[in-house]
Amino acid sequence: MHAYRTPLYVDDRPADGVFRVHCDVYTDPALFELEMKLIFERTWNYLALESEISNANDFVTRYIGRTPIIVSRNTKGEINAYINACRHKGATVCRLESGNSRYHVCPYHGWAYDSSGKNVDIKDRKSGAYAQAFDADNHDLIPVARVASYRGMIFGSLSADVPDLDEHLGDLKFFLDLHMEQAPQGMEVIPGRAWYSYRGNWKMQAENGNDPYHETSTHGCFVAIQERRLKGQGNVEGRQVDWKKRAAADSGTFELGNGHSSVWINCLEPEKRALYPLLDEVRSRVGDVKADWMLKQRNAFCFPNLQIADHVVPQLRVIRPIAVNHTELRSYVLAPIGEPPESRAARLRQFEDFINPCGFATPDDVAMFGESQICLGSTGLDWLQAHERGIAALPGGSRGMAEMLGINPPSAVRGEFEMQPETATHAFFREWSRRMEQGPGRKT
Repeated sequence: MHAYRTPLYVDDRPADGVFRVHCDVYTDPALFELEMKLIFERTWNYLALESEISNANDFVTRYIGRTPIIVSRNTKGEINAYINACRHKGATVCRLESGNSRYHVCPYHGWAYDSSGKNVDIKDRKSGAYAQAFDADNHDLIPVARVASYRGMIFGSLSADVPDLDEHLGDLKFFLDLHMEQAPQGMEVIPGRAWYSYRGNWKMQAENGNDPYHETSTHGCFVAIQERRLKGQGNVEGRQVDWKKRAAADSGTFELGNGHSSVWINCLEPEKRALYPLLDEVRSRVGDVKADWMLKQRNAFCFPNLQIADHVVPQLRVIRPIAVNHTELRSYVLAPIGEPPESRAARLRQFEDFINPCGFATPDDVAMFGESQICLGSTGLDWLQAHERGIAALPGGSRGMAEMLGINPPSAVRGEFEMQPETATHAFFREWSRRMEQGPGRKT
């Protein structure tokens, strides 16, 4: 196995004004295999919301890297997660995306498991002439090594040798709170399916959510549509933003440790935010600071597989790497439990307008990912200059703001939105480098 070293792939010298990433990071199949082992299989991954499995025997199927997972609430109400592979011959046990069932039966040879992952039946066991060694063995589904929740968000790790979830999330918890505390009864995902894939590396989406620089060019068509809507043309009920005002809006980035980061922009038109009708109740419950930040447009990244964004409506975007050049994305719209029907409908229309796979934004992004993946494998390309915008503004003017929020970011940038800094991606690649350097035999 190759011995990969950070200087070969990430040139991290912010004091010299340099932060570069090598093209091979996106195209090398051997690196991708190491990412599965050293990153996805050895840290916390977001799995689901507790509200998705609110009843006994509810389940959803998810992935940690390329490993299929069942997340289930057993008959006692306890949350379990286990590998969705039969102990007999490794076939997929549960082929449904979600549901409610006390038992899961493998379609290949009929082995059955309960909602705790316990093997409850081996088909024709008495006539099978099994040896004593087989009878003494454990036939239960393999449990995910660590499972824990924060604010109703379920995370799992295939490795037991990870820090507690609270330590892993660190200062990112403030930005998770901004989503999960928007309703007194908690948040839920709106029923429906918004899954799609693209022909590109998984890190492209991890970067893109914290990349404000691409908005006015990649989504130039939508910017033009917004301008028409402001003039009373087209779908005037759709979300409209005055982009000229937006350029001067207060904005910034935070590096939050452990690969996590966030970008934010001050909201100039709060009345258009999905939260606005609920603001008085929210303010009385969480205080002015959190309520004001809930109104800001934000996009946070939870290393390695979750974007939690609220630049249109609150949403979770889960990244599933399939191959070095193939990635699946799953988008979930967040909404307050018990929200009035008219507010729920408005929230969905905003999601459909911009973020939905057939909206005005996502097809643009996916097209760019595919174009980049093709060209990144070209001869002559080596170091990308995609992470240096805003680097001269480090450490930034957000220190006083960070103290007010109760966080201690390793780095931060603050300025007018037209700066469009790319510095939030530094956090991701620093954690990527740290984990890739450790090697298969090193602890996290």
